Formats: sequence, C-alpha cells, structure tokens
Amino acid sequence: MTKYSSLRGTQDIFPPEIHIWQKVEKVAKVVFSAYGFQELRAPIIEATEIFVRSIGETSDIVEKEMYTFSDKAGRSITLRPEGTAPVVRCYVQNRLYNLPSPQKFFYSGPMFRYERPQKGRFRQFYHVGVEALGTSDPKIDAEILLMLKLILDRLGLKELSYELNSIGCEKCRPDYKKALINFFKDRIDEFCPDCKRRYEFNPLRILDCKVKECVKLRVGAPKVTDFLCEDCKGHFEALLSFLRSANFPYVMNNDMVRGLDYYTRTTFEVKSKQLGAQNAVAAGGRYDKLVEEFSGPPTPAIGFAIGMERVSELLSSSDKIEIPVPEVFIATVGSSAENEGLVLASKLRERGIWVETGYAGHSLKSQMRRADRLSARHVLIMGDDEIKSGKLKWKRLSDGSQGEIPIPEVLEFFG
Repeated sequence: MTKYSSLRGTQDIFPPEIHIWQKVEKVAKVVFSAYGFQELRAPIIEATEIFVRSIGETSDIVEKEMYTFSDKAGRSITLRPEGTAPVVRCYVQNRLYNLPSPQKFFYSGPMFRYERPQKGRFRQFYHVGVEALGTSDPKIDAEILLMLKLILDRLGLKELSYELNSIGCEKCRPDYKKALINFFKDRIDEFCPDCKRRYEFNPLRILDCKVKECVKLRVGAPKVTDFLCEDCKGHFEALLSFLRSANFPYVMNNDMVRGLDYYTRTTFEVKSKQLGAQNAVAAGGRYDKLVEEFSGPPTPAIGFAIGMERVSELLSSSDKIEIPVPEVFIATVGSSAENEGLVLASKLRERGIWVETGYAGHSLKSQMRRADRLSARHVLIMGDDEIKSGKLKWKRLSDGSQGEIPIPEVLEFFG
C-alpha cells in the first residue's frame, strides 16, 4: 500500500487513456470552430453567491454538493460545480453583450461536486461545454443540438438517445407548478425525504428524482408541455420543425426538467444504454433569464456540457481511438554513435516526428526490446561501423522488413 494516494472521487488520467480525452477535445474544437464558437477560459474558483444565485438555494448542488470555503480575507469561495454561471459572470462583467449577438463560446476543464463516487461519477469531473448568448431564435437551439450530435457522431458513438422537453418560462410555469402540487399532495408522504423538501420549494425537481419508488409514484403526473404559454409553445414547435427538417432523431421526455433553477424552455439530454445508472453523456438547455439575474441586460441564452468521463468510458471499449506510438527509435552502440544519434533525433524532432532513443549505454538487444515495448514503427541502428559507411540499418517492427539508408537521406525517408 502506498503512503500517498489520490482523494476519494478523483482520478489520475494518463496514457493511454489521456489520448482518448485528447481525441474528444480535438474533435469538439474542430466542430465548435465550424459553428463559430470561440474558447473562453474562466477561473475554477468563483464567489459562492454566483452559484447560489444561478443554481438555486434549495437545489441539491447548493445544499449538499458544493466545495465551499472561506479564503484568508473571509470571502466565501466555491470550486465551480458547473460551467454556465462562470461564463455568464464573465459575459456580464466584461460587457460582452456590447459585441454583435449571439456571442458563442466553448470551454473545457474540471468541475467539482461532493457526491457519492460511483462508476461514471466523480467529485472532480470534466466538462467540455458551449454557451450561446444573445438570441431566442429556436434555430440556434437546433444548431446547438446538431453541433452536439456531429461531435458524438465523429467520435463514432452509437446507440445514443437524444431526449428533449420544454419546461416553459416564468409566465406559464406557475400554473404547471400548481398542477404538480395538486397531483402530489395526496401522496407526498410516500416520497423520499429529498422529494418532500422539493415539494415545498420547487416541485418540478420531483420529476428529476432517480429513486425507484419516486419514479413509480409520479406516473401520470401532468405534462409541462400541456401548460406552455403560446410563446413557449410556438418556440418549441419551431425547434421541432427545424429538427425534423434536419432528420434529427429526437425523443420527447416529458419528465425531464434538469436539476438547475436557471433553465427555461428547451432542455435536453443525450443518454447511452451502455453506461448503466449514470447514463447521461451530455445535457443542456435554455437559460433566458440568467444574464438578468447577474445584473446584465435581457439576454436569452442556451448551452450544453459533455461529460468527459462518460464519453471516455464509451470510447475506451471501442477501436475508434488510435493510440499514438513513436515513429522512430534510434538504437545506438558506442559513444560516437550516441552523439550522432542525438543530433539525428533532434533534426527529426524539429520536423514534428516522435523519436525515442536508447539511454545509459544499454546493449543493442535491450534497446530493441524497449523499442518493441514502445510499439515504435521503425528502428534505426547506428554504431561505429554505420557511421563509417555512411549508412544506417533500419527495421520496420510491424512486418520485420529491413534495409539500409544513407544518413543524408534519413530526414526525407521519415519526413
């Protein structure tokens, strides 16, 4: 047993798994660029009030899951539990609303929640997400969903379910809350303690509970889409029309309300049957009032976040990710060869070629063994005889083919 180990709910990410993460980030950035999204990097620590105000005082995240502490100046600081609020704070603080709308950003990095660790759920977890601020046009909702699907398609993920709902706005949601309260009032004593608390402060969250008994008890609950005002109904119908035109395979989920207070209208989740209980790959929705909550101008907005751990888990069981290996291993024998090999390796590396070399005077046999363990594509053998002849021996490890090459031609051979 080691003296030091990582904290519960955190993980080390290193090769070869890190290459899966890098592939996801690379694919996402290419797609984001095609849709006009630019990177925004916000701090991982923020004033606690930012999350209390945006997520909601009675939410599970604020009440139970935030990593909050006082700094040396006595200020309440929180490690960000999600990425939207910091982006909105940045948007308002830096008056980005004065720039042409919509402003479109993407971000990536760690988030923190004190949850019970389990497969697919960590206390430090990673998101890649986007936010589009400045338009209520349902077309951008459709673009956001199409962009998300394009990323997941390019990663080769299959058997995903794209679930949609609309949870209305501040005009129509009060009537829906009343309908839920009336539906649950005669059976609320049978729900879990969390749902009993939700009933008092935000009954919509009962629909988000994963406890099996609560799921059964809410069967037959009123549908939010039956209570949408004309504006929200028209917005949602327009979105669905766009998606049908693009042959987007959505599924309606009337129970989906999302766990954050700031959501309005469009909400969505992408789920995989291959992930077990923690089956959400990505999720998001509209938050048309959040910028105003941060003392900014009226600014409708929408975004989503992709869970890196969930996507990585799906990709690790596939052959879609090519793990990089060294292109060249230079095996040297003798001090003169070591010097010349270092120079040659440097020239190849300047061209962006991954080169590994032998160290500490290891025998040729041990160097060849190391090249094989590294899965190097080619080995160059350089000894005193090769330097004198001006030709190096090469070997392709995948098929065993070999030959000689003049030293001056090595750069072009691998370039």
